[in-house]
Amino acid sequence: MAFESHNSGENVDQTLEIIGRQGPGLFDRDIREQEAELRRLCGAGRFLVIGGAGSIGQAVVKEILLRGPRACHVVDVSENNLVELVRDVRSSMTDVAEDFRTLPISFASLEFRRFVDDQPAYDYVLNLAALKHVRSEKDPFSLMRMIDTNVLDPEALLEWADSIGPKKFFAVSTDKAANPVNLMGATKSLMELVLYRASRTLPVSTARFANVAFSDGSLLHGFRQRLIKRQPLSAPRDVRRYFVTFKEAGELCLASCMLGENRDIFFPKLDEDLHLITFSEIAVRFLERAGYEAVPFPTEAEAIEAVDHLEPQRKWPCHFFDSDTTGEKPFEEFFVPGEMLDMQRFHGIGVIRNPDLPDLSRIDEFKRKIAEIKSRPTWDKAEMVEIFREALPDLEHEEKGKNLDQKM
Repeated sequence: MAFESHNSGENVDQTLEIIGRQGPGLFDRDIREQEAELRRLCGAGRFLVIGGAGSIGQAVVKEILLRGPRACHVVDVSENNLVELVRDVRSSMTDVAEDFRTLPISFASLEFRRFVDDQPAYDYVLNLAALKHVRSEKDPFSLMRMIDTNVLDPEALLEWADSIGPKKFFAVSTDKAANPVNLMGATKSLMELVLYRASRTLPVSTARFANVAFSDGSLLHGFRQRLIKRQPLSAPRDVRRYFVTFKEAGELCLASCMLGENRDIFFPKLDEDLHLITFSEIAVRFLERAGYEAVPFPTEAEAIEAVDHLEPQRKWPCHFFDSDTTGEKPFEEFFVPGEMLDMQRFHGIGVIRNPDLPDLSRIDEFKRKIAEIKSRPTWDKAEMVEIFREALPDLEHEEKGKNLDQKM
């Protein structure tokens, strides 16, 4: 299959420069060495990608299509993003899989079940649907939807997948599932337990990885939007994160799905000293790349008022602050003490091995208590947090009374 470009318009070198990294890509060597096997497996496979219109989902879909699958069906609730995915694919590939279809439906809907029941069995089912923002835990209603999307609906999807017997079920996790301090990370930690339960009869794998640079809704994507809308940049100066490119995100998910063993968790081998970077540092690099000098202001109001005055001087106002909102972790990690690591299988990918099943009874208790709350006319976030603590005793969540919606 001839292919012109598959990075969603991403300028990889420019992205690496902004996030403080140098090429080549993290997984270039691994993908190159495994390319023949990836093409063999993809070329013989039928794929169903849930949540395939998000930033990570689009990157994964394009990695699959690059390798000529027999079928690739993409389901997502975002009609606009699906349209852009199709336009992107048709505009960047000279040959597209004949059975490439997109459907703007929910994977928890009747429409989804009617569609998939009418299809030949899938070889690979990938679930990339998720609520990924820490800010979505700000109230019990957003938090409940996060629980549904990240934990309960995937469990129902796994039960359906088990009935058709694919070769692999892949679901995306997050680095925030390791030693979670926020409820988003906690939902993904519980999702991993849901995967482990299904793994008794269905091969599963997942991936924990860093922030995807400039993905939709991310702070870096917000930097672009602020510049377009002539608004100041705002970022914490004490929060350090790992970043990967769109292409790397797609490659890591594909590698885990196609090459991972049952219950494997793939993660990028990133070095804390070399690759952790603060959001404020990235804001400065981003502005430099755009031709502006960052000018910090002590308050949001002062930064907002300074745009008109500074822009003609090729300067841009910023508000950098110490993080004081609920759920922000000062740094990221991919694994915790006690997890079994395989650091030899790949060059740029580490693997968390899970040969034994953990205690799964806490999932049932979590579901029972959440269902009991749903049955009430009023919901209380504090009670929901306690249910998370019971299911995940190591959860280090601290309610600070302030959320990210109260920041620019």
